[in-house]
This record gives sequence, structure tokens and C-alpha cells, in this order.
Amino acid sequence: MFQSREPLISLMLYYAFKWFVVSPVLHTYFRGRIYGMENVPRTGPLVIVSNHASNFDPPILSSCVCRPVAYMAKKELFQIPILGQAIELYGAYPVNRGAVDRNAIRSALKYLECGWAIGLFLQGTRTPNGKITDPKRGAVLISAKAKAPLLPVCLWGTEAIQVGGGILPRPVPVTIRIGNIINHSQSTGKEELDLVTQKCTAAINDLHNLGR
Repeated sequence: MFQSREPLISLMLYYAFKWFVVSPVLHTYFRGRIYGMENVPRTGPLVIVSNHASNFDPPILSSCVCRPVAYMAKKELFQIPILGQAIELYGAYPVNRGAVDRNAIRSALKYLECGWAIGLFLQGTRTPNGKITDPKRGAVLISAKAKAPLLPVCLWGTEAIQVGGGILPRPVPVTIRIGNIINHSQSTGKEELDLVTQKCTAAINDLHNLGR
């Protein structure tokens, strides 16, 4: 466990938020279904790669993998009172989007070196239907540098949670499918990274095609 990140009280608050807020909302309000939890390694460094269609995706995904997950989040969110402290508690660390943020990469590698799981959205931004169409190599690059396995996860239905600018989330059905482990790239060369990135993309999109 990444003991240097936060004291025990913060970790306790993390789990309290997960089990008393996120998990009940997922299983009741969103009628969440989860498949493949047996595929999640319980210990050791792990890069979780997923599709992304909603602001609710990070807590939903964290709630389904039975271990704390650290996420990159755009640095502007950390400047918002209460929200900034909340997402930091829930494992987020800032990234400067639109540029190569070496500090964010170093943070991700530090988490992995300490045995944490980190969550990265393969396309780097939300897509309107939850399918990955333009994957980026960043997640696979970090995985290769840390020699950490990749775990593909598909979030189905989350694109309908916020529609038309509404403030309250809609009670739509959500399904999470966890795939099989994919080995990290053996090099940081572009060709090898692209190959593993496409493998992750295909795995996630195949899971998405299974639907509800």
C-alpha cells in the first residue's frame, strides 16, 4: 500500500465514501451489474484501462475493482473548493491536459512502484457513445515503464447518466465488464506501444458490444 500518500484516516475516509456512497448509488440508483471481478489482481502494480463517457466513470470504476485506484484528473478540478479535496482523497492527482505532463507521469509511476493500481482512460477524454475510436499510447507507455500489467474494463451505459445539461444524474442502467489481463509492452518503441494499445482497445470495445 502507498503509505506515503496519505495517513490511515484518509484511507478510512476513502473506503467510507466508496462503501456508503458510491457502491449503494451504483447498485441501486444505476442498477449496476458487474462481471469479471475475479480477473482483478488483488495486489501488485496494475494499470486499469477503460473507455470513458461520463464524469461519474472514475468513482464507478474504482468501486468495482476491490482496491484503491489512483487517477489523473485535469488540474483545474483541484482548484474547486471541496471538489478538489474530495477527488484528491479518492485517489486523483493533477495533470495538465493538452501537454506532455511529466509530473503526472512521474506520479503515476510512483503509485505503481508502491503497488497501487492506477486508472487511465484509453482515449484520454469522453466519447459520446462509450466506444473507443482514437486511443492514445499514454497508458501503455506508463505500463511499459513500470512493467505493470494492463486490465481492460468497459463501462456500458454511463454516457446516458448526464444528458441535456441536467444537474442530477439520470437513473440509467450501468454495466461494468472486467476483461482479462494484458501483458505490458516489452519496449517503449512506437510500434510495440501501438500494438498493445490496439489490443487494449479491441478488448474494451468487444466487452462494450456485449451490452447490458
